[in-house]
Amino acid sequence: MSLTIQQAIARVPFLENLPDLKVSALSGGITNLNYRIDTGETSYVIRITGENTALLGIKRDVEHAANSSAGALGISPEVCFFIEPEGYLVTRFVNGKHIPPAEIIKPHNIRRVARKLRLFHRNAPPLNGEFNVFRRVDMLTEVSRTNNSKFPFDFDWIMAKAHEAEHALLNEPYSPAPCHNDLLNLNFMDEDVPGEIGELRLLDWEYAGMGDVFFDLGNFCHHHRLDDEQAQILLREYFGEVTPKHFARLKLMIPMSELHEALWGTTQSRISTLNEDFQGYADLWFGRMRMDASDYKWDEWLRTFKSTGLMH
Repeated sequence: MSLTIQQAIARVPFLENLPDLKVSALSGGITNLNYRIDTGETSYVIRITGENTALLGIKRDVEHAANSSAGALGISPEVCFFIEPEGYLVTRFVNGKHIPPAEIIKPHNIRRVARKLRLFHRNAPPLNGEFNVFRRVDMLTEVSRTNNSKFPFDFDWIMAKAHEAEHALLNEPYSPAPCHNDLLNLNFMDEDVPGEIGELRLLDWEYAGMGDVFFDLGNFCHHHRLDDEQAQILLREYFGEVTPKHFARLKLMIPMSELHEALWGTTQSRISTLNEDFQGYADLWFGRMRMDASDYKWDEWLRTFKSTGLMH
């Protein structure tokens, strides 16, 4: 059973005896319940994690480590406390605003995102958990089948395309790096700080793990519907150049990220107790994966990885 927010507050040493705490629910999450805690001097966020989230492959100790590292690097709000064994995070509340989808895809914001991702990928310490999209697709498929989830009529075709992509990319294996792996729009905020622009902060590290940096890049692309020109801005800022293999790997990873999102939805449709249309969410992402994996250049991108050798 989950703790109530009052029970959670009582487990936080620097909050339990403070008078006149103000507690307010924060909207936007579709896995967990988030609350703002105002003490009069400082504000915090406590997240009450959703039930059965371990079935989604979430490891709260890895999330804690990733969020702590990201906070130390100035990428996310700092972790102030970790409620164990429940795995609830208490973080500093960010005074700022979400960046609308139409704004975050502008060139200067795409570059800001690329810099934050590269900073975490290259400077965060290794995490004690793996995020391999192909193994996660297998895992979510199994959990969905066990719970009698609904699959699309062409699921065999969809999985065949995933196997094609994995087969090609295995010719140039990635070097695992700490990754965020959940770069939807609501996980970005501009914190109000002195100066002309805010400081970009990245929230919600529950899917963090050692993975392929191209998954993070592709995940950002598909959540924000970046076109090829915008995707090249992202790659150029991240790598300093755009090579054919960079672009091909990104274009293969985008539909894999969409497939992962879809299977997350099929799984949640059966295990979540939250009142959300998870099946509709799954159907949306199956459709987008279907569209991107049907691109006329798909076979060309696969052929890019026929030769062996490590990615540079």
